[in-house]
Amino acid sequence: MKLVIGNKNYSSWSMRPWLALRGCDIAFEEIVIPLYTADPADKARILEHSPAGKVPILIDGAVTVWDSLAIIEYLAERFPAAGLWPADAAARALARSVSAEMHSGFQALRSECPMNLHRAVRPVQLSADAKANIARIEDIWRDCRARHGAGGPFLFGRFSGADAMFAPVVTRFHSFAVPVTADTRAYMETMMAMPAFAAWVKDGLAETWIIERVEAV
Repeated sequence: MKLVIGNKNYSSWSMRPWLALRGCDIAFEEIVIPLYTADPADKARILEHSPAGKVPILIDGAVTVWDSLAIIEYLAERFPAAGLWPADAAARALARSVSAEMHSGFQALRSECPMNLHRAVRPVQLSADAKANIARIEDIWRDCRARHGAGGPFLFGRFSGADAMFAPVVTRFHSFAVPVTADTRAYMETMMAMPAFAAWVKDGLAETWIIERVEAV
C-alpha cells in the first residue's frame, strides 16, 4: 500500500489519511512530492498516480483512491478492526457528519490560518467569519467529547477518522496562537502527544521546501 502526499509542512489534506494510517498501525509506503514548485516534473509525478492531479492519493494494488475523506472511508472498509469509525451507530453517524463538515467547510479559517508547521507561533487579526469557524469547531469538539468521548481522550474516545480529519486544525490553532477554551486545549494536547502526530510534525519541520504565498501569512 502506498500513500502519495505533498509537503508535510504545508499539506493539511495529506496529513489526514497519513495520520489515519499511522495512528492505526497500518503499514504503508509514503511517496512525498513537493507542491507548487517551478518544476513541471513534480506536477507530472502527481498526474502519474491520479488524473485529478492532487494529493493525497492512496494506491492499494489495483485500487487508487484520491481525496482525504474518501481514503479514510476506504481504509475503514479495508481494515475494519482498526476502528476508524466508532462501532456505535449514532457515534459513527456523528463522526462521519463532522468529518464531512470539516472536509467541505471552514473556508475563512483555511484562508486566514494556512497550515505551516515552520511558522513562528504568533496571533493574527482574524475576520468575523474565521472567528465563527473557530467557535463552530470548538462546539463540534465539545459535543463529540460530551456525547461519545467517555472511552478515551479523543473525539469519540479512541482515535478515529474524525480526529484525523481535524488534525490540521490543531496545528492551525497552535501556530496562530488562537485563544481557545480549556476543553479545546486539552484535546489539542492529546492530539499533539500522539506519536504519529509528533512524527508528522518532526518530518515537516525538517523540510526545506518553501511555498512563498503561505509563508507570507
